[in-house]
Amino acid sequence: MARTTPHDPPPSDDRPLYGRIAALLLDELRDGTIPPGERLPGERHLAAHFGVSRETVRQALEVLRRGGLVATDRRGSHATLPGRPVETPESLTFPVGARPADPCAVDRATVTWEAPPPDHAQALGLAPHRPTLVHRYLSVTPDGRSLRTAVTSFSAVALAEVAELARYRDRADGATPAQLRLAYDWMRKAGLALHHRDAITQVGDASSVRVTRRVHDQYARPLEITDLVVNAERDALVYEFTLPAAG
Repeated sequence: MARTTPHDPPPSDDRPLYGRIAALLLDELRDGTIPPGERLPGERHLAAHFGVSRETVRQALEVLRRGGLVATDRRGSHATLPGRPVETPESLTFPVGARPADPCAVDRATVTWEAPPPDHAQALGLAPHRPTLVHRYLSVTPDGRSLRTAVTSFSAVALAEVAELARYRDRADGATPAQLRLAYDWMRKAGLALHHRDAITQVGDASSVRVTRRVHDQYARPLEITDLVVNAERDALVYEFTLPAAG
């Protein structure tokens, strides 16, 4: 954020100091310096940034809360101004990279409520044997040969923040179809930024490759981990991303 000096206002500005700080902060929210849904810096940081006391910052934030421009919850204060629309579902289809190029392939997906694989539990910060929502995906050729498999475990944060995911707990019987194609859009709509990190390794005799994907939010909290295995002899691993136009 650019350094400002609100304590040197124009002579015609007779607003109290906290009112001027509220206006300056609102300008930064509107110009995207602080994106909608992002957590605002703490009071100490804002006080230093604007060159005022923390009490003045508290009063300024209260002005914005009363106007419905800032909301405060257990994660802190965040902007509630309208943001850019979420990308189309096609650009965020879950799990990314799971669907093969073979138009004849048949895919199946289910969810269970169970203890995830130990390495998933560790990555998600879950206690050993603690159950969570586990999604399984399978893509096969018409003759029954496996092309791709994917196992995804969701974190407690994802289930607490994303209502659409939490609802699947009651249907997590391992038999009910559950594609969850919109999972990433649901996360975005819940105000979570998505940071993907993919690691690709060979499996066994290199006839297959494994993609281990970890996704965390803007607060570095884990959201999900996916192990995707692709039959490298029968299918090509293709990643396709669609980025929204600037504007």
